[in-house]
Amino acid sequence: MPRPCEATIDLEALRANFALARRLAGRREVIAVVKADAYGHGAPSVARCLVAVGCTRLAVLTVPEGVALRDAGQAAPVLVLAGARDDDEARAAGAQRLTPVVHDAEGVARLEQAVRRERLPVHVEVDTGMHRMGVPAADAVALMQAVQDSACLDLEGVFTHFAHADEPDLAPSLAQAERFRRVLADARALGIAPPVVHADNSAALMCGKPLAEALPEATAVRPGIMLYGVRPAPHLEGDLRPVMTLRASVLAVRDVGTGAGVGYGATWRAPAGGTRVATLSVGYADGVPWTTGNAGFVWLGGARRPIVGRVSMDSIAVDVGAGSKVAVGDSAVLFGSLEGEPGAGETASCLPVEGAARAAGTLHYELLVRVGARVPRVVSG
Repeated sequence: MPRPCEATIDLEALRANFALARRLAGRREVIAVVKADAYGHGAPSVARCLVAVGCTRLAVLTVPEGVALRDAGQAAPVLVLAGARDDDEARAAGAQRLTPVVHDAEGVARLEQAVRRERLPVHVEVDTGMHRMGVPAADAVALMQAVQDSACLDLEGVFTHFAHADEPDLAPSLAQAERFRRVLADARALGIAPPVVHADNSAALMCGKPLAEALPEATAVRPGIMLYGVRPAPHLEGDLRPVMTLRASVLAVRDVGTGAGVGYGATWRAPAGGTRVATLSVGYADGVPWTTGNAGFVWLGGARRPIVGRVSMDSIAVDVGAGSKVAVGDSAVLFGSLEGEPGAGETASCLPVEGAARAAGTLHYELLVRVGARVPRVVSG
């Protein structure tokens, strides 16, 4: 039997977020990023849903992630952002008709050796300031030329990645866009014009016109986190709906007297007069950060309730207040939608994962991807 906690995946919310991405993209194609098992949401079901509503291209990080999508029956083009890291991955990319990214001459040679007679589409990543992956801007045109001259590779696309698009100051991103434009212009002068050009991630897309106008050559955008209903940064507004809701059941409820400690090390003690504490069936093995102890909140019994004491491997404790009606079997929301929850509605429509991340001192991206494999994903909508 599954443990009494689950992550509900709301496909209707996913469709709504994708529709917003398409509106913001305008004429540009939306490449949906489904790496890291679709940010913990389950890549096969997420990809299937997005393709069904018009997504024409997906992106993952690794070849094995792309192969897993093919094994799940996904036929849409799949961009592999990290490229083929060795000969086996290069052969798998060719056999599965994936679209690997190349970052250097070695990557080109590896793919040429693997595919030989068949033509394989590839994209070139240009490093304009992220300094993570990609060919340096000064060497980008030469690498694009090498791909274009290849007997078995097709230069389908070229892209860059913004390092600062989630910051209010757009000057660094505008500078990156200008560097990328110079690369594109130098390539065009040599007759190199790949049909797919992309740069905007979720943050850049949600910035609106400034970055879109800075790169008129773009034919596509590449959103990730916004598809799952999460804002890349607090200042970026958008009508996003949370796709994942993490819930856990109440395993036990007990009255705790004045000064009594709760959890390992008794890092929290009951206030004067005592209180009632509920134990929930979720812990750090399920993805709840240990740092959430004495800092985070859940929605339970019609209100926000503080997490008290240390987070255990399999459980957390919540102060529900003296005289509370919370009972064994009740459901608590750790983050996500509060639709249908007692006491929610006008006061709160969701418990944002961004808030849960702040309480834990981490990123909302991390909270989503760290929800453990033993937590069942229940797909709805």
